[in-house]
Amino acid sequence: MSSGGRAAQLKHTGLRPGWTTGACATAATTAAYTALLTGDFPDPVTITLPKGHTPSFALAVESTGPDSATAGVVKDAGDDPDVTHGALIRSTVRLLPAGSGVVFKAGEGVGTVTLPGLPLDVGEPAINPVPRQMMRDHVAEVAAAHGGTGDVEITLSVDHGAEIARSTWNPRIGILGGLSILGTTGVVVPYSCSAWIDSIRRGVDVARAGGLTHVAGCTGSTSEKTVTGLYELPEIALLDMGDFAGAVLKYIRRHPVDRLTLCGGFAKLSKLAAGHLDLHSARSQVDKGFLADLARTGGATEALAAEIADANTGLAALRLCEAAGVPLGDLVAARARDEALAVLRGAPVAVDVVCIDRAGVVVGRSTPAGPGA
Repeated sequence: MSSGGRAAQLKHTGLRPGWTTGACATAATTAAYTALLTGDFPDPVTITLPKGHTPSFALAVESTGPDSATAGVVKDAGDDPDVTHGALIRSTVRLLPAGSGVVFKAGEGVGTVTLPGLPLDVGEPAINPVPRQMMRDHVAEVAAAHGGTGDVEITLSVDHGAEIARSTWNPRIGILGGLSILGTTGVVVPYSCSAWIDSIRRGVDVARAGGLTHVAGCTGSTSEKTVTGLYELPEIALLDMGDFAGAVLKYIRRHPVDRLTLCGGFAKLSKLAAGHLDLHSARSQVDKGFLADLARTGGATEALAAEIADANTGLAALRLCEAAGVPLGDLVAARARDEALAVLRGAPVAVDVVCIDRAGVVVGRSTPAGPGA
């Protein structure tokens, strides 16, 4: 690895990197095609990743048929909390007539694309472009080494993939039937948040490709239910932004929609109102002093402001203001909207913000503002 960036992050944290589903699929494909041409499965099988890494993978499955061979690799995500850690990824390689090229198929547990807006056509197996190219490159290398033509059908499958996929974004963005085969470097960087942020971007792409003009960034399932009830948005309009408000705003700045609603818990959105773009509790805190100052602009007395500043939680501060008739929820929503518009930098997007409590009750709401509002 290089000396900076993610490599430096890993060295500093001591966390162990892992391998993407795309890297595992490439290793399984390489082993299966080698066995098809030579009769022997290389175990472990070594592959070359886009940035030059050369990991080796032990085989968990080996089998051959009259014109095909299957190899399987168990995914090791390292220290990343990845739902696909431990999944068994299988590749079945079958010889095709000369000139057929490399054909990809989705086996059991690998999804199929059903909505536009992804880097794959509707109807294609959910095997992303970089893993496809990795497999093509390794098929070509094996063919050159062992006298093959490189014309093969590759069917990828993941044991229990359909079940695992229910814990991912796939159903929402129209990838049905299983998991995606992903990865741009082949390496999983623990806690990099890159997979979630990439999912946000793909969600925006799918919504835009579907012709939607209004999307909602939500911090969780409760806010999704609330915003659906308010605006009757279809599921593909809902972006599960989690703590990554900045990721939503920066991507929509480059890929605008007419309207963006941000909906989430009052405490989280108070962080956005205070200028934080990462809303995770480990990286930003509710600033009760900020809330006290904001409450003053809504008519709070100095005594109430002092109580707010000493409140145990953001929600406790909100309840104090509600009892005193100070619209702190609306003030937070309006300030969060203005912070969002500042990040959008004049992009043609109207923004409104909805704050809720834990039960999903709306406790603050802004009017839409920005271009086109």
